[in-house]
Amino acid sequence: MNEKRHSLAHLLAMAVQKKHPEIKLGIGPVIENGFYYDFALPSEALREGGIGTSAGLPKLENFIRQLIKQDIKFEKEEISAGEAREIFSGQPYKLELIEELEKAGEKISIYRSGDFVDLCAGPHIESTKEIDPDAFKLTKIAGAYWKGDEKNPMLTRIYGVAFETKVKLDEYLKMLEEAEKRDHRKLGKELDLFSFHEEGPGFPFWHPKGTILYNELENFIRNENKKRGYGEIKTPIILNKKLWETSGHWEKFKENMYFTEIDEQEFAVKPMNCPGGMLIYKSKLHSYRDLPARYAEFGLVHRHELSGVLHGLFRVRSFTQDDAHSYCSPDQLNGEIIQMVDYAIDIYEKFGFGEYEIFIATRPEKYIGDDAVWKKATSALENALESKGLPYKIKEGEGAFYGPKIEFNVKDAIGRNWQLGTIQVDFSMPERFGASYIDARGEKKTPVMVHRAILGSLERFIGVLIEHYAGAFPVWLSPVQATVIPIGEKFNAYGEEVLRGLKNAGIRAEIDKSDETLGKRIRAAEMQKIPYVLVVGEKEEKDGSVAVRSRKDLPALAEAKEAIKLQEFLKKIRE
Repeated sequence: MNEKRHSLAHLLAMAVQKKHPEIKLGIGPVIENGFYYDFALPSEALREGGIGTSAGLPKLENFIRQLIKQDIKFEKEEISAGEAREIFSGQPYKLELIEELEKAGEKISIYRSGDFVDLCAGPHIESTKEIDPDAFKLTKIAGAYWKGDEKNPMLTRIYGVAFETKVKLDEYLKMLEEAEKRDHRKLGKELDLFSFHEEGPGFPFWHPKGTILYNELENFIRNENKKRGYGEIKTPIILNKKLWETSGHWEKFKENMYFTEIDEQEFAVKPMNCPGGMLIYKSKLHSYRDLPARYAEFGLVHRHELSGVLHGLFRVRSFTQDDAHSYCSPDQLNGEIIQMVDYAIDIYEKFGFGEYEIFIATRPEKYIGDDAVWKKATSALENALESKGLPYKIKEGEGAFYGPKIEFNVKDAIGRNWQLGTIQVDFSMPERFGASYIDARGEKKTPVMVHRAILGSLERFIGVLIEHYAGAFPVWLSPVQATVIPIGEKFNAYGEEVLRGLKNAGIRAEIDKSDETLGKRIRAAEMQKIPYVLVVGEKEEKDGSVAVRSRKDLPALAEAKEAIKLQEFLKKIRE
């Protein structure tokens, strides 16, 4: 399918170039479920209704369908750098890529499709007759910096999706429609959870209701950590340059870090928590009897992300990781990894993520440690998963610079995959820091360090949860668990009495005494996804009861709900 998607990217570029021959071509890769192509478009194409606007996409789509029906062939040809420069003489972005390929000593190839030529390594289909013209759709337009660098020109990116059949396309488009309703940025605003401001781009601001959600999630993991023998630590946000040089971050991760100067010395805002935790481990002597030593930290980190990739809570510049590090002996390593795998799966299932995939991400281009260490660390992850009988796939070159990692991808309520937790085996950092323990023979040994995060980051996980639950959180996580609605003003006093009873019982509750009709107030509670609405009137005041509507009952407003005693409701909501 990817060959068809790649070929559609070329057809998109071909169509745009036929409409506007003066365009400058960027790149057009395959992405999950589809493709995109980047263009520098003339102003005419960006005017209302032009092909560089959302309104112009249907016309562009139909033009591509016409091209598909022409049975256009895709023909590969390897050429010299000089020939490539001649072909793309008016295409500055292509010339830049040609120069890079030449410097790297890589082969240069082009694909011809009719009178359209593109710089490309392929692969492609043989002919457009292999594409179902009704099984693709152009979905959106966005701005994108050339090569993702904000110092480069902003190009216009046109996205598309493609499948084998129209049925599969329609299923996917229906999922996208549902995803739009669940968009955490939209629901975050409607539910008054968080906001972003130009004074802090990429830095989330948590509102009172969002902070409740955040704290409940943190406390949940804190309690789960305690069950599993983790001691909680806190490390500083700003630390000296020397620490980051020792850890390897200064060399391998510097472009993602923020810096400051204190007393004429360089410091960095931490992008990761592990070096600080390493200092705590080193602050005292350890015996083999102390191991595994498990430290957990809700560590606030900052990373310099390009503005073009920021995306709600999914891609931010400051976030809190539910981070933890286990320092263990080599013979304990397998057990530690298995314990962490079990921990992760247990937590995901508790949130309703019953389906998941496991990956092992291997050594990236930038790394520390020698090949033997990486092989040993990767084997440890493989052996742990195999001993559990858990299938896994490989993500080549996507490990952390200090070690390979297990990644968990979970499937949400509408079938989308999300990468969440990680488990990383690290032989290098303990050695670089001179960390040690005394073994049973009284000899000094270097521990193995296992990094793990179950949620990943609280910010991103909350974004995923908002979309997974469509904002209707389980009762324990809901910022407001119940709202009291008096039928009329004369029942406000009883409503306040009920509210006090709820709050004294530890229930997060509100009261709506506004002048709106009962129906409108119940509807407002429904829009806020509040789990329980307690309507009180004359009968309820006389009986000391509440008429309960649960969230799933709210649309059926005409259906009368039986009143129950307040204490009975409190028992129900606690359960």
